[in-house]
Amino acid sequence: MPAPDGVQQVHVEAMHTALRRYIIEHGGWIGFDEYLEQVLYAPGLGYYSAGATKLGAVGDFTTAPEISPLFGACIARQCAPFLQSDGELLELGAGSGALAEVMLQRLASLDALPARYLILEVSADLKDRQRTLLSRLPVELYERVQWLDALPKALRGVIVANEVADALPFQCFAATSAGYAERGVALGGAGQPEWAERAASVSLLAELKRLEASLGRPFEAGYRGELCLRAGPWMAALAGALESGGILLFDYGFGRSEYYHPQRRRGTLRCHYRHRAHEDPFLYPGLQDISAWVEFTRIAESASDAGLEIAGYCTQAAFLLGAGIDAELAIERTPLAQARAASGAQTLLMPGEMGESFKAMLLTRGPMPEMPAFALQDMRRLL
Repeated sequence: MPAPDGVQQVHVEAMHTALRRYIIEHGGWIGFDEYLEQVLYAPGLGYYSAGATKLGAVGDFTTAPEISPLFGACIARQCAPFLQSDGELLELGAGSGALAEVMLQRLASLDALPARYLILEVSADLKDRQRTLLSRLPVELYERVQWLDALPKALRGVIVANEVADALPFQCFAATSAGYAERGVALGGAGQPEWAERAASVSLLAELKRLEASLGRPFEAGYRGELCLRAGPWMAALAGALESGGILLFDYGFGRSEYYHPQRRRGTLRCHYRHRAHEDPFLYPGLQDISAWVEFTRIAESASDAGLEIAGYCTQAAFLLGAGIDAELAIERTPLAQARAASGAQTLLMPGEMGESFKAMLLTRGPMPEMPAFALQDMRRLL
């Protein structure tokens, strides 16, 4: 694992100091979701709110929009019907701006530009990168882009969230011979954060019992997993903002039965630092991404509770094939461009890459236009 440079090490020490203070102020123990709030979102120190480069070759991970513009072009084709009659498009967590750049260009070619292209971004660093990239677009495209500090009160159109749900803070639990424990964070002998378990709270225990009933089995002793209770309020907020139209989600994850499969007894927590994946959330806090795979059943339940229709759920590969990635590939003219596009398409589509582990979900309110992207595969029965 590459070591941080001098400036980064100073950042880590500042994060450690803030964590020690926070944990002590909260009685010496905090839930893992609270830990994530600090190391990911604390102003000026958290991974998403500080200035470290997160995406691309010099960052910590690469997302689909950076891999190939084919991803954004295919999404644009599916968003176009929602944007008729001055519909708007809201992108959550727009990363480097690569998805917005491609979508605006492709929507323009489809004569389906949104009245406004809204971006809700919590990272000041990424917001600056987005402005720099998108300012190079033609004026008639860039002038449609607006950055928001909160969800709009009412939106007619489509909301796009690529790898956003996995960044929601989550709780960690363990099944023991004595019952359920919550895996939280305390200070070790050297004053550094480390795992510490305590008996599950009444509310967490009730949720785990509900999961047991849904799965038809208890979790065996030794099982460790994650539980994202914040998915419900997040989805309720998105549903409250959507007056009519759709929400398109893309993320890595499973339906409930596969997510909590007995063979997945170590959970799905993953950390990314300089393109190295590992399982130590206490390494270089503030400099690494920490996430868990998405339990799409919980997303679907929360959406349904908020009055949305679960209109589609499939693998990313099926979505892109149904959305016309082959037609997008055919647009490339030169052999070199075709070869590059084909390489990107392989990463997006192949089971061993992103094609199967990443899922697409469509949630709607009101009339739904024809969506060929979800016609090839219907996995809603697995939710």
